[in-house]
Amino acid sequence: MKEKLEAFERLLNVMDDLRTKCPWDKKQTMQTLRHLTIEEVYELADAILDDNRTEIKKELGDILLHIVFYARIASETNEFDITSVINSLCEKLIHRHPHIYGDVQVADEAEVSRNWEQLKLKEGKTSVLEGVPVSLPALVKSMRIQEKARSAGFDWEQPEQVFEKVEEEFEEFKVEIANDDQQKMEEEFGDLMFALVNYARFKKINPEEALERTNKKFIRRFRYLEDQAAANGQHLQSMSLDEMDVYWNEAKKKGTRYIKSWLRSR
Repeated sequence: MKEKLEAFERLLNVMDDLRTKCPWDKKQTMQTLRHLTIEEVYELADAILDDNRTEIKKELGDILLHIVFYARIASETNEFDITSVINSLCEKLIHRHPHIYGDVQVADEAEVSRNWEQLKLKEGKTSVLEGVPVSLPALVKSMRIQEKARSAGFDWEQPEQVFEKVEEEFEEFKVEIANDDQQKMEEEFGDLMFALVNYARFKKINPEEALERTNKKFIRRFRYLEDQAAANGQHLQSMSLDEMDVYWNEAKKKGTRYIKSWLRSR
């Protein structure tokens, strides 16, 4: 524990030095740091998805720097500091875990989640959906909305019911495709995606991660296609789809071996 406390104290001291001596750090505000923080969180998400522990450690450090930075800025106007940030977090965690710090009994993690949301409502929130940030990407927001609704008891009973809803929404989407109604197509497509996210939740699939893994898979295969075409003196713009399919299928067959090689070259 002493080593951890010393490391954290060292970080605070470095932050103080940067804030008082570095021209760039001295000029930063919460507003100027915001987009950089978002970028760091996405970089951490990428590292987690790649299961790259070295990068995860690095990106966690970057995010920790931002947390300390925000607290340092606020301390300059006596609004709050890192001590009050940590203490308020600890108090919240203790309050929302009465099954650990109190005499509440829970059967499983689902009951823990329900208790968590009920405690948040007692703290002044008027809706279980208030905890979902407005600026979340739509796919993640959809997932969180459904998880929040579930914690309040609003949910399907069986996954088969959800899959029937997926099929129903797909049929409605097909109707609007046939009608060539752009606005209604978009609306039905949104309903279909929402239903698919719901079904994914029932099957314990994280839709954001699933889609991102597919994105990465497509990128790797397309990069292979580009690399092989260039190595053979070909240009994608002048190749037929059949010619490109040859390299695409090669990339699919190479699979993990090429993926590891591609990741090392990044």
